[in-house]
Amino acid sequence: MEKTIIELIDINKIFEDDGKQVLSNISLSIKEKEFVTFLGPSGCGKTTTLRIIGGFTSHTSGKILFDGNDITNVPPYKRQINTVFQKYALFPHLNIYENIAFGLRIKKLDNDTIDKKVKKMLKLVNLEGFENREVQSLSGGQQQRIAIARALVNEPKVLLLDEPLGALDLKLRKEMQYELKTMQQDLGITFIYVTHDQEEALTMSDRIVVMKDGYIQQIGVPEDIYNEPINKFVADFIGESNIMNGVMSEDYRCRINDIEFECVDKGFNSNENVDIVIRPEDLIITKESSSLIKGLVTDVVFKGVHYEIIVVDDFDEKEWMIHSIYNAEVDSKVGLSFDPEAIHIMRKEVE
Repeated sequence: MEKTIIELIDINKIFEDDGKQVLSNISLSIKEKEFVTFLGPSGCGKTTTLRIIGGFTSHTSGKILFDGNDITNVPPYKRQINTVFQKYALFPHLNIYENIAFGLRIKKLDNDTIDKKVKKMLKLVNLEGFENREVQSLSGGQQQRIAIARALVNEPKVLLLDEPLGALDLKLRKEMQYELKTMQQDLGITFIYVTHDQEEALTMSDRIVVMKDGYIQQIGVPEDIYNEPINKFVADFIGESNIMNGVMSEDYRCRINDIEFECVDKGFNSNENVDIVIRPEDLIITKESSSLIKGLVTDVVFKGVHYEIIVVDDFDEKEWMIHSIYNAEVDSKVGLSFDPEAIHIMRKEVE
């Protein structure tokens, strides 16, 4: 059984200047060698949580355990945790070698040890031979690698990453997602990552912590977060979704547009009002005459690997989004079908 390295227990944070509560009863266990991502929109509390773990921000109440020990009052430099920020904060007056060596020199390690460790990090981030380069001569992706190398050379047990890919272009960001995940697996240390990018979270994470308004909404592996969202917010935030009002008639039976469908969910009250989500890739366009749900194709956009098709429902003029490898003709009348497994039932959120 993998060991818990960080545990947050009922963490609350209230800003003293305006009295705003930005974190509410955050409890979470993170295991050794795990890649955990805090995901959510701006202002949800993900970066504040990361800064509290790193010791850069104090919390109002609660407790932080590191390896079973309370580190609530331990300063950042005494925690076995390093951080990589979106702004890499490299030292412009130092070359690449000295940027990476900086923390080791603070620890007063001997030159031979420093040299071995720096060269090992340069090899890890695929920048061997860059020792004497100036920071300003590097691309954004290379600077990001140096920032990671500088953090990792101190051999932290946990690395915190606060939207480190946000400044990169799309192609480089995708490349770095895979590099970071590979690096984390090779090193076998815990990564805690903050992003608002759903694809980043789904691509790299062992577990995702979805946050909203200072609360944790759902914790789970990427597949569960995507396929089994716990509420409307998670379903809407993670990927594209068709979310509609529905009724759970009984176990394994639901109503959409007043039409009964089989589903795979149970445990709801009879005739309970629910939210229903169906992912665009799970919808199939059929002949109008062969489907219970019918509508008008109003828009078609080619996305490269699929067509994104919008169908307006005859029942209540709701827009359905479909992802299909097959094209459809705008202004044509079509039907929509889906398997019982494609229907996911969620309880209504309390307003």
